Amino acid sequence: MMKLMEDEVFRAFATYAAVVMVKMLLMAPLTAFYRFSRGAFANEEDVARKSADERKKLLRSHPDVERVRRCHQNDLENIIPYVAISLLYTLTGPALSEALLHFRVFAGSRIFHTVSYVLPLPQPCRAFSWMAGMLATLSMAYRLFSAVLVL
Repeated sequence: MMKLMEDEVFRAFATYAAVVMVKMLLMAPLTAFYRFSRGAFANEEDVARKSADERKKLLRSHPDVERVRRCHQNDLENIIPYVAISLLYTLTGPALSEALLHFRVFAGSRIFHTVSYVLPLPQPCRAFSWMAGMLATLSMAYRLFSAVLVL
């Protein structure tokens, strides 16, 4: 492990992978914040200590809560594959400048995607940010396959 941490590309990977995974982890507390601030809970046990009338009012969905949940789901669908592909890409020995470009584009796109989803910003902000991250991941996948594909 120590030798890997001496590799600048691997350190860059570790840094940016940690950034986007921590960002993804923070979506759960953000969802909880929106649930409490909007008074919208999904499970019976979440409102068990309330009166029957209050339970009826609180057991509901809210557009803001659902927006944050969809953003979190989108993170799961994009960040997990990114981490796996970028790790394998890192092991192919890319140039540091190329790797940094991929990692920074992806991390920036996911952060901007969250901001544009949660606020919300007008389209096509969210679509472009999603597309930038997807293209960075696909570019790394292409380079990975180009380096290791055996037919």
